[in-house]
Amino acid sequence: MPEGDTVWQTAHRLDAALAGHALTECDIRVPRFATIDLSGERVDAVISRGKHLLTRVGEHTIHTHLKMEGTWHVYPRGARWKRPAHQARIVLGTEEAVAVGFSLGITEVLARADEDAVVGHLGPDLLGPDWDAAVAAANLAAAGGRPIGEALLDQRIMAGIGNVYRNEICFLRGVDPRTPTDRVPDLPKVVDLAHRLLQANRSRAVRVTTGDRRPGRRDWVYGRGGKPCLRCGTLVVAAEFGAELGRERAIFYCPNCQPLR
Repeated sequence: MPEGDTVWQTAHRLDAALAGHALTECDIRVPRFATIDLSGERVDAVISRGKHLLTRVGEHTIHTHLKMEGTWHVYPRGARWKRPAHQARIVLGTEEAVAVGFSLGITEVLARADEDAVVGHLGPDLLGPDWDAAVAAANLAAAGGRPIGEALLDQRIMAGIGNVYRNEICFLRGVDPRTPTDRVPDLPKVVDLAHRLLQANRSRAVRVTTGDRRPGRRDWVYGRGGKPCLRCGTLVVAAEFGAELGRERAIFYCPNCQPLR
């Protein structure tokens, strides 16, 4: 699933293409909203909120979420799409550009005044103007005995962390992802690290958590199951873990650098 930095980049790309322009085309290919046509309305802004995208058009907001496979493309008017048309969930066009949302997990239209109904439950946004480290740290502390690797994915605690960052944060803090949150030392430093990592990567074309941009060395443990730890050489463990969102996700950790507390 795309993480907060990827969604932030998507919002800025869409905002640059659409904001300040009137829609000349609005094709929503989701049955419940297919009769809504916002053509002629001005796009005021496209913003990210955690992993959610809010496109504000007149008195309405188009709420989209990429989930696992979704993506937004922006094309010059008349350019050929790079993905099949049947995967398009929404098409928004101006005189100069066309934005197409492919395979989006969520596509819906609501009144702008009702945005809190879809994003009001989120904790402080790691890349948003509402970022509040103290609130995020308090939210994380309230997770109590929940494993830290599960709590970090809870968007109600702080919004924007996905599986890559979950694993990398745990490694950098020397914590096994299965460790109960209330046994993790210095939770404010966990929060600060999360914020710094996402901030550092929000404008990068390729995410890097190690400082080394070479292929195969950009992440400390994520995706490195069975390979030597880049810090100590111990083989990185890959395992299925957690019931968050009703499904398990892979965790990666170095048993030497991340002892289970």
